[in-house]
Amino acid sequence: MGAPASFNPHSKNKDHIGWFEIPVYDLGRAVQFYGTIRNMRMEIVENGDFAMAYFPTRGGVGGALVQGPGCHPSATGVLIYLNADNEMDDILARVEMAGGRVIMPKTLIGEEAGSFALFIDSEGNRLALHEAPPTPAQPSGPARKAAPKKSTVRKGSAPRKKTARRTR
Repeated sequence: MGAPASFNPHSKNKDHIGWFEIPVYDLGRAVQFYGTIRNMRMEIVENGDFAMAYFPTRGGVGGALVQGPGCHPSATGVLIYLNADNEMDDILARVEMAGGRVIMPKTLIGEEAGSFALFIDSEGNRLALHEAPPTPAQPSGPARKAAPKKSTVRKGSAPRKKTARRTR
């Protein structure tokens, strides 16, 4: 099996993942599934008993669909998170149309962590999508003044008086 030119095991990249492979039973069906949900084309390379379809890379972690001896899809193994590139809603809408199944809808992890969703692909693999949180909108025009601070007084309680601290 050959790896694409973008794969470099000696890279100084600090990502913990350097390469991933998603096992498939039917490479053509899997290529159609991922091509449909991500609107992309995949390069297919055959080598002996193995065939692979490479995910297009943008300089980051690369990966491939792989069919061959010992490649068994699983819904219970390691979970790979694919980057949703702020298109999670569109991708999830295409999962079932492409022969997969959404098993957990888009779910907020936290305001600073973004959202995730889980799906079963056309081959029976469980995968996840991750979508980064939206970047805060930059103010346009002249800088705006900060809004006045809201009172933190609880309803039904009297405001606390500020007292000067004594210093010795």
